[in-house]
Amino acid sequence: MDFVFNGEIWFWRGPAPWFFVTIPEEQSRELKAISRSVTYGWGVIPVQVQIGNTGWKTSLFPKDDLYIVPVKASVRKAEKLEEGDTVTIQLEVG
Repeated sequence: MDFVFNGEIWFWRGPAPWFFVTIPEEQSRELKAISRSVTYGWGVIPVQVQIGNTGWKTSLFPKDDLYIVPVKASVRKAEKLEEGDTVTIQLEVG
């Protein structure tokens, strides 16, 4: 299953700080509907992600009835992205 959406990069200042993009409600509902068949634990979903010319494998995390995409430092550097930037994300689930 593939998804394309736009979202804003935000910073989580937790014990392990990281940058994320929140998946919109409609796509999050679709992901939740298939999550049992693709998750490998705790509700996380393995995906292939593409922003611009940069692709990588990661896992989506459930948060507040939506899913979030972690955006690695190497991706932000390669695509010249910062907190608050809006990006187009392509996701391939599985």
